[in-house]
Amino acid sequence: MPLRVNFPQAVSYFFASCMLFTSCVSSTVIRSYPEGADLRIDGVDVGKTPYRYEDNKITFSTTDIRLSAEGYRTLNTSISKDEEVDVVPAVAGFFVLIPWLWVMKYKSNYTFDLKPETPAVTPPLKAPTSVDAPAISSKSDRLRELKSLLDEGLITQTDYDLQKKKILEEQ
Repeated sequence: MPLRVNFPQAVSYFFASCMLFTSCVSSTVIRSYPEGADLRIDGVDVGKTPYRYEDNKITFSTTDIRLSAEGYRTLNTSISKDEEVDVVPAVAGFFVLIPWLWVMKYKSNYTFDLKPETPAVTPPLKAPTSVDAPAISSKSDRLRELKSLLDEGLITQTDYDLQKKKILEEQ
């Protein structure tokens, strides 16, 4: 008996299987400022930015990202596969439920700004200008100046606490 192939049915099976296999992959482009930062994804060095990243993780998965460049602070962050709806698995999910696991995808691209490293140099405190000024006034002026250095981010909290303690312990 000859094998009869129903052409419309075969075509629909072909397209359904294509939708199933292509619906699993999601991709995004990871960029940084400055460009050329070293990129580590889920603990694996993958290259430099800009970088095209593809995976077949299911919806609501997260991917750990680490960006580093000389002269800039290392950035540790993550991206999540829940930011945009992917139409192909949404349609395929009506025929077979499995593609619903991949119904969400990443944004098309991410851009991360790396912050420059700040030197850990503590600026020197100014010596009191007036020898005749009372010690209380001198201490309060120095404490105010110290606090302004802390507020401007020129010294760390640890440096502030150490210098404050020294000033307050003076006789």
